[in-house]
Amino acid sequence: MNQQIERMKELSERLREASKAYYQEDREIMSNLEYDNLYDELVNLEQETGIVLAGSPTVTVGYEALETLPKERHESPMLSLGKTKEREELRSFAGAHEVLVSWKLDGLTVVLTYRNGTIEKAVTRGNGEIGEVITNNARVFQNIPLRIAYQGELILRGEAVITYSEFEKINSEIEDVEARYKNPRNLCSGSVRQLNNEITANRHVRFYAFALVKADNVDFGNLRSNQFEWLRQQGFETVEYRHATAETIMDTVTWFAEKIQHYDVPSDGLVVTYNDIAYGQSLGRTAKFPRDSIAFKWQDETCETILREIEWSPSRTGLINPVAIFDPVELEGTTVSRASVHNLSIMKAMKLGIGDTITVYKANMIIPQIAENLTGSGKIEIPKTCPVCGGRTEIRSVNDAETLYCTNEQCSAKKIKSFTLFVSRNALNIEGLSEATLEKFIAKGYIHTYADIFHLDSFRDEIVEMDGFGEKSYANLMESIEAARRTTLPRLIYGLGIPNIGTANAKLLSQFCGYDLNKLRDSSKDEIASIEGLGEIIAASVVDYFADPQNEEILNRLLSELDLESAPEETALQTLTDKTFVITGSVNHFANRDELKAYIEERGGKVAGSVSKKTDYLINNDKASMSSKNKKAVELGIPILAEDDFLALADGRDENA
Repeated sequence: MNQQIERMKELSERLREASKAYYQEDREIMSNLEYDNLYDELVNLEQETGIVLAGSPTVTVGYEALETLPKERHESPMLSLGKTKEREELRSFAGAHEVLVSWKLDGLTVVLTYRNGTIEKAVTRGNGEIGEVITNNARVFQNIPLRIAYQGELILRGEAVITYSEFEKINSEIEDVEARYKNPRNLCSGSVRQLNNEITANRHVRFYAFALVKADNVDFGNLRSNQFEWLRQQGFETVEYRHATAETIMDTVTWFAEKIQHYDVPSDGLVVTYNDIAYGQSLGRTAKFPRDSIAFKWQDETCETILREIEWSPSRTGLINPVAIFDPVELEGTTVSRASVHNLSIMKAMKLGIGDTITVYKANMIIPQIAENLTGSGKIEIPKTCPVCGGRTEIRSVNDAETLYCTNEQCSAKKIKSFTLFVSRNALNIEGLSEATLEKFIAKGYIHTYADIFHLDSFRDEIVEMDGFGEKSYANLMESIEAARRTTLPRLIYGLGIPNIGTANAKLLSQFCGYDLNKLRDSSKDEIASIEGLGEIIAASVVDYFADPQNEEILNRLLSELDLESAPEETALQTLTDKTFVITGSVNHFANRDELKAYIEERGGKVAGSVSKKTDYLINNDKASMSSKNKKAVELGIPILAEDDFLALADGRDENA
């Protein structure tokens, strides 16, 4: 018994640490599979001994509310759901009753309260009894109705989430690889609990209702499905659900299992709830779980395979990540052959060795992971040189984990930011070369300088076999690369990544030299500094860049691949000359902010990133917004223009918009 109790204490401590890291600090210290296994072991020990220790993770819910947001007690405790990984148990749960099967979304649970048709309050789940008040943040969720038809008191629960596609987009904009978010759930947690709701708005958080708590004087016919439909009529998006019985629930689970392979909203399982409201309520609850619902967590499908190689993948920070390459296996309907090992500490703890028999699975049926090493030979040699540049490597301790780094500051893998800029929309505009793809190509030695991008066809056979590629993706990439050969001088200058040179300054430099690059390369610091709007600091950046022999060699190689267009004819009236604009919020008349920015610059105007005394106008379709830019504009007496007002100004129709 003493050994069991000691083990329970150990398990509780490890699980609490993992939960704190995951829910409060937005980081992971163990995989989902490892957490589930430890949790199940603790549950079994508690059942065997009949003892539940104080603070056990089996009787606590979620994270503790932080001090940085107001806290509020829920009217009724928010309990966790009982969980199972066995499909047969779902059939037994349904019994003779109809059930609703819906996604168990992986985000942050939020309780919304509406009164008199408007949103009054939003509170996070917190620890199940006390949550954090995030009303201002909820108001900027992408899909929450701010006003509804129902005028009574409405209380509903739902999940705030960030989609995989939005998660990848946000992560791609974070330069430091180590600073990127580990998963959409972590990103959503941090986004929902911001003190500045402008940050929340920029993260595109979505809300999916999964339970109606209160709506007086509305007849739902005793059916939860009617509650869902009524919420939709009020303007809410609800979790996707399907009706099922004991006879059909297996097929229903299979339907969800197939759909999750391509589902953009993070989900870690399903929820099964009795459709009959009164029946579900009559069952009551245990000390920990309500009896009207049960959560189904995906049974991780594992396969044995052989570890064939550790691929060492450098990143822009110098961090070299170990990636396990193994014999291809089928998991959850797709073929996988690689999985990140994350760091040296994990690799050593698992005693990975070439030729070892390992088991692999997909976390939440999405991300390949190594579950276990069955042989544990530990036969892996840590490289002493960087696989990209040959520079010396060293082992460092970061957050109590051993990691491998390249020490060469000139390593091309560290210059991923410059390559990302070079292929971006405002530069060479090469679609298909995402930052992640560039990192792969650089790590494999396909790309060393910009010119190498135009010779990726030399690696055709290798590229079509890479994860995420194929014949069609390769063909599209080659087509985009070929199209990028014909470009303009402003795009090229911007794409070179010269310090202090954005799109506007790149255009000014092109106009200054008459779209003759050689003239620009031969210009003196004083000549460039004389360009209105630039000055000595920017002039020094330009002259120093072209004076560097290494840059000169890189540029000459690149120019042999390009066809630069001649100077464009100036057709737009220069109605915005000497005017400086700042753009914020969404746009309606333009595809995106970059298109609006180009429109302004074509008419002689300038676009800045922040509001200051030098700003003439702030463009924001939401003039009443309480964003920091709007507040600053009001404080400085700067006019705020909606797009229609701006277009009138640009056409010379209304100077006092």
